[in-house]
Amino acid sequence: MGGFFAVASKEDCVFDLFFGTDYHSHLGTRRGGMAVFGEKGFDRSIHNIENSPFRTKFEKDVNQMKGHCGIGCISDYEPQPLLVRSHHGTYAITTVGKVNNTDAIVETLFKNGNSHFLEMSGGDINTTELVAAIINQKENIIEGIKYAQELIDGSMTILLLMSKGIYVARDKMGRTPVAIGKKDGSVCAAFESFSYLNLGYSNLRELGPGEIVVITPDSATTLAAPGKDMKICTFLWVYYGYPSSSYEGISVERMRYNCGKLMAKRDSVKPDMIAGVPDSGTAHAVGYANESGIPFSRPFIKYTPTWPRSFMPTIQQKRNLIAKMKLIPVHDLIEGQSMLLIDDSIVRGTQLGETTEFLYQSGAKQVHIRPACPPIMYGCKYLNFSRSTSEMDLIARRMIARLEGDKANDEEVLNRYADPDTKEYAAMVEEIRKELGFTTLQFNRLDDMLAAVEIDPCKLCTYCWNGKE
Repeated sequence: MGGFFAVASKEDCVFDLFFGTDYHSHLGTRRGGMAVFGEKGFDRSIHNIENSPFRTKFEKDVNQMKGHCGIGCISDYEPQPLLVRSHHGTYAITTVGKVNNTDAIVETLFKNGNSHFLEMSGGDINTTELVAAIINQKENIIEGIKYAQELIDGSMTILLLMSKGIYVARDKMGRTPVAIGKKDGSVCAAFESFSYLNLGYSNLRELGPGEIVVITPDSATTLAAPGKDMKICTFLWVYYGYPSSSYEGISVERMRYNCGKLMAKRDSVKPDMIAGVPDSGTAHAVGYANESGIPFSRPFIKYTPTWPRSFMPTIQQKRNLIAKMKLIPVHDLIEGQSMLLIDDSIVRGTQLGETTEFLYQSGAKQVHIRPACPPIMYGCKYLNFSRSTSEMDLIARRMIARLEGDKANDEEVLNRYADPDTKEYAAMVEEIRKELGFTTLQFNRLDDMLAAVEIDPCKLCTYCWNGKE
């Protein structure tokens, strides 16, 4: 995914930039970066954060960097922010999003006179460099950002730091959020709205889809009005978002309580306890327990001092290892118990399968699994939720292939399996249950999950569940 933070201040901004960016560490995978502009011009630092927290890697930099405006990022893949010298002047830029038509854009830019792109170690082009090259095709920054939003198939939120302020552009369909905060002498922009509250900022507003603003120490001024249509990622509430964040006025924790409540209303099993897979499954489980009246319990604890979130390594085997090692069982709460366990989702199935196996090994009598979202049927086209090379990595698609053979990728067939009221859906769920060894398995319904968000469902992206954009 990736996260970002930006500050324009009348005083030195580095302290706020450092902590505001660090508050986005739960969204990142590989690199962190900060760039500032001050009396001596631009200063920038980028570090690998795969095995060390952002704070640890940047403690030295934060004592040396000085500037009144700055941008920071937690990046899931490419190194950034980048410093770019162009006909617009020199600027720093960072992005969050995904580009599906890179090759076509590169070809267009070569035809327009762009001479080259630097390849990263994996052979890919740095997405942020690509966005900068698109922006530089136009005569001014605003037209360049608009051109990037039009040209890119996917999503792209952009922060662009210049000497007098910071351009902030939310992606054209609003798939990722941008929140603006303000305090005396400073204005900030962030992915996560909670990230600036402890720094003394209060909420000013959220940007609309495609809106472009420039932030200065005194204001956030709209330069391009927001569009009317929005498709914000529903998975932000289900999984990615930090519990204290809010998107479109709805807090993550509130949505998860709602989600668990609606799941409980449709369930008939009567286990001894309700538990959530930490961290994101916990709030869903609290909502379920409150509605059902069945006690909430914590039969395993996540070891947090050193283990990062399990999606952080880009190699799947490392994710699986971390997911297994970070959960510590509490045997007194497991042995002989019938448990209902809520996780945010089942993607490949590896982690939850291993968790269930270790609960049985710890003496559990039954393990009922309740994912807080429907079966994931499609790889995300917009936010790098999964960098899988094939949708057959998804356990739902593997089970459909087992049941349907050569017809497994037909759109009509997939539509039937995505409908929770069909016999095909029931057969797929049963195959997943048997494959992973659950006592029972019941996914949350798409309509209930959308209702839990409490905003107009037409504003929510559901692509990974039903293939509809």
